[in-house]
Amino acid sequence: MEMNDIRNFCIIAHIDHGKSTLADRILEITKTVSKREMKDQMLDQMDLERERGITIKLQPVRMSYTTRAGRTFEFNLIDTPGHVDFTYEVSRSLAAVEGAILLVDATQGVQAQTIGNLYLALEQDLAIIPVVNKIDLPNAEPEKAREELVHLIGCAPEEVIFASGKTGSGVADILEAVAAKVPPPQGDPARPFRGLVFDSMYDSYKGVVAFVRVVDGELKKNDKISLFATRARGEVIDLGIFTPKFKPTDSLRAGEIGYVCSGLKEIAACRVGDTLTVADARERGVEPVEGYKDIMPMVFAGIFPKEGDAFERLRDAMLKLKLSDSALSFEPEHSTALGFGFRCGMLGLLHLEIVQERLRREYGLEVVVTVPSVAYRVHQSDQTTVTVKSPMDLPDPSRIEFIEEPWVRADIIAPRDFLGNIMALVQDKRGLYRNTEYLTADEGASRVYLHYEMPLSSILVDFYDKLKSVSSGYASLNYEFLDYREADVARLDILVAEEPVEAFATIVYRDAAQRIGRKICESLKETLPRQQFEVKIQAALGGKVVASERIAPYRKDVTGYLSGGDWTRKQKLLNKQKEGKKRMMKGGKVDIPPEAFLSVLKRD
Repeated sequence: MEMNDIRNFCIIAHIDHGKSTLADRILEITKTVSKREMKDQMLDQMDLERERGITIKLQPVRMSYTTRAGRTFEFNLIDTPGHVDFTYEVSRSLAAVEGAILLVDATQGVQAQTIGNLYLALEQDLAIIPVVNKIDLPNAEPEKAREELVHLIGCAPEEVIFASGKTGSGVADILEAVAAKVPPPQGDPARPFRGLVFDSMYDSYKGVVAFVRVVDGELKKNDKISLFATRARGEVIDLGIFTPKFKPTDSLRAGEIGYVCSGLKEIAACRVGDTLTVADARERGVEPVEGYKDIMPMVFAGIFPKEGDAFERLRDAMLKLKLSDSALSFEPEHSTALGFGFRCGMLGLLHLEIVQERLRREYGLEVVVTVPSVAYRVHQSDQTTVTVKSPMDLPDPSRIEFIEEPWVRADIIAPRDFLGNIMALVQDKRGLYRNTEYLTADEGASRVYLHYEMPLSSILVDFYDKLKSVSSGYASLNYEFLDYREADVARLDILVAEEPVEAFATIVYRDAAQRIGRKICESLKETLPRQQFEVKIQAALGGKVVASERIAPYRKDVTGYLSGGDWTRKQKLLNKQKEGKKRMMKGGKVDIPPEAFLSVLKRD
């Protein structure tokens, strides 16, 4: 296939706007997948994606399409996630293609992540094809959604395509627009092979499998290859395309998207964003392809194996998971309570939940997750600055000059009727109002676009749930890192039976410490098992206890066998029991069950 006949594109949209369903119809129309093999969410490979109804991983597929004019094209489609926690998957997909289908739900209109993904596509200078999806629904308002799209990207109204991923209406028009508007890939077939690694996975038999967008040249089986950044060398054991299953081919040429089995067993040797090229690339003057920006983790949490001897298994699992989830970062960590584990950086709480679930399902590991926190910047009295990702790493208060926390730019799209509720919620979460935009040209628009600046820690735990609650489910949120600003925060320690538990420690605002401490103590009281002695649960800020609860001990009836006599006989036995319980408290240890960690994580 000539490069002029190749079209590389992806589908971008807000979560639940019908990307995967539209991809299913495209696969049917192009006859890439037979009707017998076809199933819903065909490109969602993980069971987790099907259960939750969301796309977590990008997924490429190659198709052949003949236009109404009779010209045959090779289409390379990449289906992308819609949730803000998986934005890095979207940005990597956009760097591997020349065009994007911008999908908007006709019942919901433009949402926050629609705009966020659009800006990512415009940064890559991609051709945008605007599509209004789900026009078959009874409550669909396609004209209104089209007006919002026209206002957003400045296109002509007739350029917006009305379609339904469910019925297939308008899907052929989308494919015709892809062939006409998306430019062919740029590259030189005569130059030495160069390819951008936009994703990867690990196979027990084939080693590291790299997903590659070929920029220049041609790659064949048994060719000697190397990776620019890691200088790792290997040999092409197998290569091919996605249909969406792996389909071996003789070669991969400039402009195409496919997979390369390198035979590399070192998982760290293949990084997303690296350039795959010929073995003697440096001698031949080959320059690396421009890679991706380093992703900045938003949320940090400790992940520890429930069984102490499973640390090596957890490390292998994390390395393999990192191959298919390049937004995940981790470093070793030790806790006196939980043993050896990893301090992991992720893009949000959903990302953390997915990582935990994938470790359990794909690698058979039960893990304990500590309370999530953000990365604080601590300025010390000796003029040095340290970045603290864990509450336990916070220096002694006497050495701290001041602490800075990360702030984000939060964009909220919601119906105008819920404006007051949303503003009250954001103000309660320490947000700073910036301005309001309207999604259509007239100021009487029914939906508004709110811009705020907020501390990242304020939107970590429950902000998204509360936003949905106060807006009856209509509001949508997108956020991106802004800068660091000074904050009055301190470490809140949780003591169980007068012993501090590292995993429960969290960094909180001083003025909210008592409220948060009380919530944690109350949730622990519900989940910790009763003991033979009284268990004190305390929240302490510095040396001051700000909240406490107690779990009453089991009581054995030590006087039950007495049938009579003076009352002093009973009192003597009760006093003896009381002294024994005091001794037990001094050396008493409380085994903390995994449910307790979960209850603290979801305290709100």
